Amino acid sequence: MQTRELEEYCRRRGWQVFECYIDKGVSETPTEQNDAGCPRTTIQCGRRVAVPPIRLFRIPPAPRPGNHSALGIQFISLSEQVDTSTPTGKMVFTVLGAVAELERNLIVERVRVGLGHARAKGKRLGRPKKSVDTAQITSLRAAGASWRTISRKMGVSVGTVFAAAQGS
Repeated sequence: MQTRELEEYCRRRGWQVFECYIDKGVSETPTEQNDAGCPRTTIQCGRRVAVPPIRLFRIPPAPRPGNHSALGIQFISLSEQVDTSTPTGKMVFTVLGAVAELERNLIVERVRVGLGHARAKGKRLGRPKKSVDTAQITSLRAAGASWRTISRKMGVSVGTVFAAAQGS
């Protein structure tokens, strides 16, 4: 449905469709999917790119019209009535990009605060530490065993064995 709408829009404007990109296999949250849960579609018409709703603003950092206009590329979003070939469209594009960037920064800040709060309460974050016998690692290395052989024998990753050996 999105492809048909975008292609029709391009035809009405007299633009030739050069390529159609469909995000097959891209995982999106339900709020980022269209009503049917279908992947997003992007149509390239020469140096213009027609996109579905808020497509450009969900990928950080938020794009700016200046980044693309220097290349002569214009973006059009049918639902939001954003067309960066017009001064109003550039302004709306910039405002929507700034709002998306603000939202992303607020999320990052909330995560940082949450992690700091969890640490302050004594919560251990990250992967649990593996306890390994460094004396056993040292003796196996002295006997000529490789890091991989030692890790298999001890049931831990090569990185864990190597880090334990470096710490001893």
